[in-house]
Amino acid sequence: MKAQDSPAVTRRRRVRRGAPLPLLVPALIGVAFLVLPLVALLVRAPWRSMPDLLTSTEVWQALRLSLVCATAATVVSLVVGVPLAWLLARVEFPGRRLVRALVTLPLVLPPVVGGVALLMALGRNGVVGRLLDDWFGVTLPFTTAGVVVAEAFVAMPFLVISVEGTLRAADPRYEEAAATLGASRFTAFRRVTLPLVAPGIAAGAVLAWARALGEFGATITFAGNFPGRTQTMPLAVYLALQNDPEAAIALSLVLLAVSVAVLAGLRDRWMTAS
Repeated sequence: MKAQDSPAVTRRRRVRRGAPLPLLVPALIGVAFLVLPLVALLVRAPWRSMPDLLTSTEVWQALRLSLVCATAATVVSLVVGVPLAWLLARVEFPGRRLVRALVTLPLVLPPVVGGVALLMALGRNGVVGRLLDDWFGVTLPFTTAGVVVAEAFVAMPFLVISVEGTLRAADPRYEEAAATLGASRFTAFRRVTLPLVAPGIAAGAVLAWARALGEFGATITFAGNFPGRTQTMPLAVYLALQNDPEAAIALSLVLLAVSVAVLAGLRDRWMTAS
């Protein structure tokens, strides 16, 4: 005999069984609006010439540069962002809310504005860039290092938000217990906290890497668009769209595949089972 379902399960099934038409129609329109451009990209893709397009020297240069710079930007975000997330989650200090707002500002800041801000700060005549040039002879704009800086600027908030949320969800009593056993605060962070929040760090790193890989506005503004030096995949797509639309579609499919892979890797964290 089949066990009787609980009232909560019965209500959930009743809600899932049907949807009111005034909600169903806009929902389907929303799905079509989001999915149709992606389907069109797949339909219009030059599948026969795809191998030739993706093996050209220009594409491989842009792809290699994108992977290297996105990975370097992610490393920078990890080195700086994880301690920053710990500070925001664990330490009470004046102006913490303001610091958190400033850290997350690049999420909503137009990327081109971010690129201009980087130029004003780190450009040859910038607030800090002038000192870097005079003291160390270092110039960041329109260099590969400038690409890494631009990508880290827009990608790091994703890592900080993810790690901070994980730290807030983690029980601080484990760190307190380590402190009572004689561990310093840094030792407790290294030996106790990091293993606890490792999944959140991994998720944040993947998100930051994907965001860095797809960065366009800040990169072209701060680093320019020089093939082999600063031309990443998004910039190559923009340039190819003007001269070779088929190549632009092929490059777009590569970035689409990366995005799908990121979503697949994070599905257990960001999506609940149906």
